[in-house]
Amino acid sequence: MGLIIAFNFPSMQSLWKRCKFLSAQSFSPFQNLQFYSISPSAAYKSLRHSPPPLLISQLIKYATSHKATQQIRSFIITSGLLLNATANFILLCNTLLRCYPLYEPLRRIPHTPPSYDTFAYSFLLHSCADLELTGPGLQLHALTLKVGFPSHVYVQTAIVRMYAACGFLLDALKVFDEMPERNSVTWNVLITGLVKLGELGRARAVFDQMPMRNVVSWTAIIDGYTRLNRHEEAADLFWKMVAHYGMEPTEITLLTIFPSISNLGALKICHSVHAYAEKKGFKASDVRIANSLIDCYSKCGCINSASMVFEEMSAERKNLVTWTSIITGFTMHGMGKEAVESFERMKNEGHEPNRVTFLSILSACSHGGLVEEGLEFFKKMVEEYQIEPDIMHYGSLIDMLGRAGRVEEAERIALEIPMEIANVVIWRTLLGACSFHGNVSIAERVTRRILDMEGAYGGDYVLMSNIFAAAGKYGDAEKWRRLMDSSKSSKIPGQSLL
Repeated sequence: MGLIIAFNFPSMQSLWKRCKFLSAQSFSPFQNLQFYSISPSAAYKSLRHSPPPLLISQLIKYATSHKATQQIRSFIITSGLLLNATANFILLCNTLLRCYPLYEPLRRIPHTPPSYDTFAYSFLLHSCADLELTGPGLQLHALTLKVGFPSHVYVQTAIVRMYAACGFLLDALKVFDEMPERNSVTWNVLITGLVKLGELGRARAVFDQMPMRNVVSWTAIIDGYTRLNRHEEAADLFWKMVAHYGMEPTEITLLTIFPSISNLGALKICHSVHAYAEKKGFKASDVRIANSLIDCYSKCGCINSASMVFEEMSAERKNLVTWTSIITGFTMHGMGKEAVESFERMKNEGHEPNRVTFLSILSACSHGGLVEEGLEFFKKMVEEYQIEPDIMHYGSLIDMLGRAGRVEEAERIALEIPMEIANVVIWRTLLGACSFHGNVSIAERVTRRILDMEGAYGGDYVLMSNIFAAAGKYGDAEKWRRLMDSSKSSKIPGQSLL
């Protein structure tokens, strides 16, 4: 079906004139189409076969008949534009931001609209939710009441989602409560919205009231507990979903529960989820599942299983997240040499490291005592890959040098950190290294800098006093104790359960 059938050639020329005068800066993607250098007739011929999403949004904007809009809708669906994430987002944004002319014919409808208009309203309301645009969303809600949509479940569900996405919790609940009919999507939309707003108690209450729960409902509520670090409850819900209610988790459910498994160190659950993913084919079909298994096994203390999952993946399936996950796993287990070898393998297979990968490898070098390798990685990150270090990269570098006793170098690097990202944690890391290696002179300079940055914290005074005492300078140790008392600083005492 051709896109332009509903528009004769003169109307296309008219549309072209309107498009031509759009601001190039506010509508910059049009520049790539070279609208100003080709004729309307040439554009018409080319756009029949591959119309850009931006022009489609304009066609929707200027369509004035039911037939024309239906035809555009059909083209969008059959052309696969809605399956293209980039094109879909551009289409969504530009249609919504220029949808006021579409409001006009909708406003003029004197009776309950046909099914086409339910599609139009639902699409626009979901667009408002995706972009968190409150103003157009409120206008659309008012318009639905005016033209007679108070009982249409799909439109009302879209309104609930719009209010929840825009942060209007009470309005979302009010629309939900007043709906004469609800389907499972309505309940799931409200639960998801409440979870994202941090209203886990209300989300759980809605979940418990839900007449027919499905896997989406369970996934949404599990996600809520995971987001709020209530990992035991998330794991309990997951097992209840599977064992008591016989629900089969989807890939999204597994991705939702993995963080809780990792935080609990629940290796048994990790093995069970792994077996289920193998049975369902998720591990083979979804690289996110395989990557999450590598990360989860590493955090549950089983680096051998993490390595097994990694090695079972073909080179083509491995992405940067895969490599970063296994490097981080080796780092957590103190396997610096294996982490460095994996980093080199990753580069040889054509993957370019990012700042997260470099942070992992620097940490591996720090804990593995690979100082020269770590310095070389830091140099490559800055010079070869043009990645500007952040405070965490500097922290790993200073920790690495401090562990190796190279506190002078660590101090020099700490002094070179840009002021806008420097923080007291860096200097406390260096102070800890000075304490371990008994470097009194640098420790005193570092402590004074810490006090200048953050003021009075008793732990810094105590550590400095201990450094002097360990060096046999008891007078200086006593001086720092008195300084702590005079500054009215205090150190929280340690506690033990024994």
